[in-house]
Amino acid sequence: MAQVAGNLQRIRNGKRTYAITPRIPGGFVQPQMLQKFIDVANTFHATLKITGAQRIMITNLNAEDVDKAWAMLGMEPAHTVSNRVRSVKICPGTTFCKRAKQDSVHLGMQLERKYISKEMPSKMKIGVSGCPNSCSEAITKDIGVIGNDQGWQIYAGGSAGAHPRLGDLITEVATEEEVL
Repeated sequence: MAQVAGNLQRIRNGKRTYAITPRIPGGFVQPQMLQKFIDVANTFHATLKITGAQRIMITNLNAEDVDKAWAMLGMEPAHTVSNRVRSVKICPGTTFCKRAKQDSVHLGMQLERKYISKEMPSKMKIGVSGCPNSCSEAITKDIGVIGNDQGWQIYAGGSAGAHPRLGDLITEVATEEEVL
């Protein structure tokens, strides 16, 4: 059985298959990292799935292949279960988007470094968008940060799950430091 991290994906005709989800800060993937995913998928006849949290899940692994797949990747697991900050979903922001009002990539990566995997009373997801178009769906996250011409709006309590709701605006701030 896997010693690192693998989630039971399904049982069909008595056969168990597993999925692993490496942590990909901000959803940014360099070509050499992407090649590792391709190599793992080819080696173990797995399937790659882009997740809603800007990650790449490797599915359809046998139990005996989970640890080998992690070793090939050389990456750490994403926190997909437990009461922790699970993800910081980031839109392209001023780094890549003409509509952005604020640098969501810079702020999102700072939030990722500061809060990812921190224990919380329940699972927590954070979204950061550089403008009100909210490409990262920030308003539907537990904590959402949305840029505008004046700075940042901070929302809390959003959900895109079984009982969807928009987050409540809790404050507006001018700087990244105030958001952090």
